[in-house]
Amino acid sequence: MTAPSMADQPRQVRLMSDGLSGTVEVDGADISAQVQGYNLEARVGAVPLLVLYASPHQGVTFEGLAHVAIGTEQDPGPSIAAFLANVDPGALQQAALARDDLDGSKHEVTRAILAQLANWAQGKT
Repeated sequence: MTAPSMADQPRQVRLMSDGLSGTVEVDGADISAQVQGYNLEARVGAVPLLVLYASPHQGVTFEGLAHVAIGTEQDPGPSIAAFLANVDPGALQQAALARDDLDGSKHEVTRAILAQLANWAQGKT
């Protein structure tokens, strides 16, 4: 038998944020001091899912029933390594050397390579 989870039954939730600070209430209890952030997912015809995290979000207000789950931070290392493993070194060098922001500084090529990788990671060309 498994222990009951907060997600088993919808809980009364109230979220308020002005972009600088906010409150998180579950079943009328203010748990803001224990929560540094959250994700709220809502789908048509389903009770929303509130996942509590350790990073703040801005500008959110929600009040109603939601399933509540405790989330964990994901290690970005494996995703970054997989992304880098699929980078074509020749294409990266060519793209970095063709950038408009090369400035003649001591580390301009390294800076251009890092900037190009960041652009590609964000889906930019």
